[in-house]
Amino acid sequence: MKKLPVLLLVVIGVLFLGPSCTVKLGGALIPANMKTIHVDFFENNAALVVNNLSTQFTEALKSRIRNTTKLAIVTGDADATMSGSITDYNIAPVSVSATANNVAPIAGASRLTITVQVKYVNTLAKKDNFDESFTKFENFSGDINTQEQTLIADINKQLTEDIFNKAFANW
Repeated sequence: MKKLPVLLLVVIGVLFLGPSCTVKLGGALIPANMKTIHVDFFENNAALVVNNLSTQFTEALKSRIRNTTKLAIVTGDADATMSGSITDYNIAPVSVSATANNVAPIAGASRLTITVQVKYVNTLAKKDNFDESFTKFENFSGDINTQEQTLIADINKQLTEDIFNKAFANW
């Protein structure tokens, strides 16, 4: 009989306090009153430019939001906005191997690194705003031309995960 008042308090708390709290969806803490987000096109300002990188990254970020939240992605005014640019796209050797005739060393493995500058503005909770860089990389062996699109997709997935977590999971 003593459990009934406690249960009643919990139900009342959920009914009356719940709507003013945040909604947790797939690990994300999104304010209940947040309904829309605008994602700007992330222009590629890196020294080394890949033609479709801007589109691929922007669409990957939109897909991450679309597939994990109930937020509507809109153009124009929104409850939150993500904007920024791709600031670095770099391919560098990470290990060196000798050639068969020891004439010149060659890259044994290389690293593709992508850096994105992101500005997140939450008009409903200004304390969640940020403006920072996110960097991810993938190591690969062999010719970049045969692997580049797969590497970009893998890195975009890592970048969008980090950006999403920073904006919505408060890490």
